[in-house]
Amino acid sequence: MRILIVEDEVHLAEALTQILKKNNYTVDAVYDGESGLDNALSNIYDLIVLDIMLPKMDGISVLKNIRDEGLSTPVILLTAKGEISDKVAGLDSGADDYLAKPFATEELLARIRALSRRKGEVIIDNTLTFGDIELNPSTLKLSAGSREVKLILKESQLLELLISRKNATTSKEIIIEKLWGFDSDVEYNHVEVYVSFLRKKLTFLNSNVKINTVRGVGYILEGN
Repeated sequence: MRILIVEDEVHLAEALTQILKKNNYTVDAVYDGESGLDNALSNIYDLIVLDIMLPKMDGISVLKNIRDEGLSTPVILLTAKGEISDKVAGLDSGADDYLAKPFATEELLARIRALSRRKGEVIIDNTLTFGDIELNPSTLKLSAGSREVKLILKESQLLELLISRKNATTSKEIIIEKLWGFDSDVEYNHVEVYVSFLRKKLTFLNSNVKINTVRGVGYILEGN
């Protein structure tokens, strides 16, 4: 899961980035509204944490622009203000959730998990399920039946992406954007390597889930 943080308090943004990375999220952080909007419109993010009080463009304006472009990326608004009017303005502009500063990082993590569930992923105790496999993105553990294997972070992120897009073919371009970022110089063979790693681990688990290649298009998860 890739998260964008738009927060002008650099120390807070850096702290949130480290906390989220420790919880196995991929994170990008920017420090003003215009940069936040540019990044958000790339449509590579699964969730956006957006401060309201920002230089260059305020968070409400960023949010309105995101929604005007037809993007449905979940957005959690952050603000130092706790007034009801700010909360109402944010929610009316298309925010999915609202968190007033100061806040506990555990609450932010819980709200991120809640928004993930709203996207339609099957999550039980922070576990994603598909077919006979269960993936815990927090512990990086993948299991099928009585067997279990530990994944590396990029393997877990790739499998999470494929599960979230289980009814669609996922191109290598989408995988690179989601896992490494739209401005990454990662090449297609990096994707092929991680797909190969995952296939071997699914085989080790004796899982009926397969990562099938759609020639010239990408990959699709089958076996549900």
